[in-house]
Amino acid sequence: MPTLPLTHWIWLPDYQETMRDAPIFVCFRKSISIAHLPGELKLKISADTRYKLYVNGRFVEYGPARGDRDVWFADEVDIAPWLRTGENVVAAEVLRYPIAFRLGNFGMARTTTPGLYIEDLSGGHLTTDQDWKCTVSPERKIRQELRGVDPLLLTEEWTSVPAMRGWTEPEYDDRNWVNAQAYNTFQITASSCPGDLSPRPIPFMKKINRYFSGLVPKYTEKERIAWDAMLMGKGTISIPGNSQMVVEIDAGEETTGFLSLCVNGGAGATVKILCAECYYQDSACTLAGGMIYKKGDRTDVNGILRGTMDCCHFIGNGSESVWESWWYRTFRYVQLSIETKDQPLEIKRFTYQLTGYPLNAETTAWASDPDFDGIWDISLRTLCRCMQETYIDCPFYEQLQYIMDARSEALYTYSVSGDDRLARQALDSFMRSQRSDGLLNACYPYGGVNVIPSFSIYYILMLHDHMMYFGDRTLIHAHLGTVDKILHYFDSHLDARGMVGKIGGLLSERYWSFIDWATVWKETLGVPPAGLKGPLTMESMLYIYGLQHAAQLCDYVGRYDTAEEYRTRAARVQMALNSFCRGASGFYQDGPGINEYSQHAQVFAVLTGTVSREEGRALLMHTLEKPKKFAQCTVASMFYLFRALEKVGAYEKTEHLWDFWRGMLNDHLTTCVENDTDARSDCHAWGSLILYELPSVILGVRPAAPGYEKFYVEPTPGYLIQASGKVRTPWGIVCVDWKKTDGVLDVKIDAPEEAKEHIVKKGEMKHSEEIKVAHAACDAPSAQCSRDRAR
Repeated sequence: MPTLPLTHWIWLPDYQETMRDAPIFVCFRKSISIAHLPGELKLKISADTRYKLYVNGRFVEYGPARGDRDVWFADEVDIAPWLRTGENVVAAEVLRYPIAFRLGNFGMARTTTPGLYIEDLSGGHLTTDQDWKCTVSPERKIRQELRGVDPLLLTEEWTSVPAMRGWTEPEYDDRNWVNAQAYNTFQITASSCPGDLSPRPIPFMKKINRYFSGLVPKYTEKERIAWDAMLMGKGTISIPGNSQMVVEIDAGEETTGFLSLCVNGGAGATVKILCAECYYQDSACTLAGGMIYKKGDRTDVNGILRGTMDCCHFIGNGSESVWESWWYRTFRYVQLSIETKDQPLEIKRFTYQLTGYPLNAETTAWASDPDFDGIWDISLRTLCRCMQETYIDCPFYEQLQYIMDARSEALYTYSVSGDDRLARQALDSFMRSQRSDGLLNACYPYGGVNVIPSFSIYYILMLHDHMMYFGDRTLIHAHLGTVDKILHYFDSHLDARGMVGKIGGLLSERYWSFIDWATVWKETLGVPPAGLKGPLTMESMLYIYGLQHAAQLCDYVGRYDTAEEYRTRAARVQMALNSFCRGASGFYQDGPGINEYSQHAQVFAVLTGTVSREEGRALLMHTLEKPKKFAQCTVASMFYLFRALEKVGAYEKTEHLWDFWRGMLNDHLTTCVENDTDARSDCHAWGSLILYELPSVILGVRPAAPGYEKFYVEPTPGYLIQASGKVRTPWGIVCVDWKKTDGVLDVKIDAPEEAKEHIVKKGEMKHSEEIKVAHAACDAPSAQCSRDRAR
């Protein structure tokens, strides 16, 4: 039998079966001699599961971008800036998670073939082959914390090993390492992951060196002066032998970063590093069988820090050791628990490297509400922390890209930056998650099954948003088949009444009918209790909303017959809801014939046009005036409540809705919380609502036709008396300044000349004209320029 050609994928030659059931770190290195420094030396690099790349002892990059079972990404990295004449070493550390997704980070895909891939695009000698040396890392292991706090298996048990010191540097002696083994083309094929490599679709994450603010204010002045100096890189801390010490450190804000601890000596010493979002009160309450700890003022340090913990063990003997977290950590406060043996331990440095998506927020805005500056600040920081290699729900817990969250996050990104690269990747990822029945996974990439039927509708809304802001007809065409299958699922589950039947329930059922974290729904984990007895009105409402937005997507690409079909289907479901889901008082019930009511059902009745504008206004006003009678929208659904109030001409009612964010400011949060019930996560970007409201509604700058071919500058003042700002559009920065005096609005607009011809007033174009303008402009140079500028 002929020998099969080898690939550029390499791995351990003695990979044991026992290594397959736990996360493992493998170190690789290759030495080269360079006589003349190149202006550029690009490497194409990937790994299963993750890599960190070093050149001559310096950290260069990490990746690859998160893929899934169908798409595996490779990065291109120019290592020329880190090279020097003479001997050089290129090194990589690979973290491999087991195939069983619950035995590792369940948002990271993996295949049956762990490995490292490097292709030297300059034609040199750095392409991975059997000449590369490798070894299992004896220093770093993954440790498991409590599942509720650390579900991702990211925290580490690290031990400084003298034999590994300097392994990323040219001077290191790797004679005891083994040569790597290359996979052949039968083991890794070019048609499937990880062999079928795709270019990285997003930029590399930012990496910014940062210092901590200092110790929290519960230590003596002498302790704080000494530690603060070390934390700012201006001194060291000496811990005596045979002693214990606990210190708690403030980062000043919730952030995401790679931690770095540098010590000297301290043979046998252990430093435990706990990362936490906040302090918790001693008392606790129970929610749905799990322990939920109460939170308060986030600057009140008289409580308990709860979070993930790394453990570092030092060999000492007068030598310097450096631990750097392999994956980023999320923290506002960090606790160091230090225990020494006979030898003193000197802490030379404790810093972090801020990481995240390199968002360029060009939009700035101000309004007469004195709290808006603070709300804008925490909202923008929240969005930044929830933008990593994908949009994520929260950086502290799951780090998963949920569809409902991502729809809001992408829209907020468009409003402040016009950058759609992360959103395009999210849309493509969600499309690949589609199941045979038509529904999407609620979060993706994800190693398991997690279906929330309504989240598939938010994908359609997200696709519609992209159409309005970027007008990429090719992208819409590619996704419409997925949209059709989603809508077919809902259509095939209509009951005899003509509304969506019971398709989900609690987490214990096949699908989770989550709607919102409403306080009165806490025992049913976000599911209206009516859903335990039968169909949910909200699932029919969302189906209608999806049909209406899908119809506009179809119009945009010329599928007019399908668009008409979708509108007809929506109208039929509306008739069913008006026949079977309205109580005696006219309010929409949470389920047909069940006298349970929520603000959500009234909101979506307005948004879908299932109720008239005038009647919808009355319904909404009543839900605001009688909050105890209606389950209230929480931060997760507040965007839709704001849209409904705007639609019925009651935007002034948003004044008191901002109290939820004012409460965050009063509690000294630096990011937006997840929900109103227990604020489980202190950082959840669906709460970054003001990033849309200020520029797009209050200043009024938003697209009027697909691709921003036409756009509005129509402020909605509500209760405010003044606002101004600079809003990023594909046509340049549009400046808006308005003031309301005696009910009269004086608006000043300053926009580039090119932009002015694209500004229209509301009511100047009907929907059919909007689509006609956009459809005709799809292949026009001006539209293409618009899309190019938007990216």
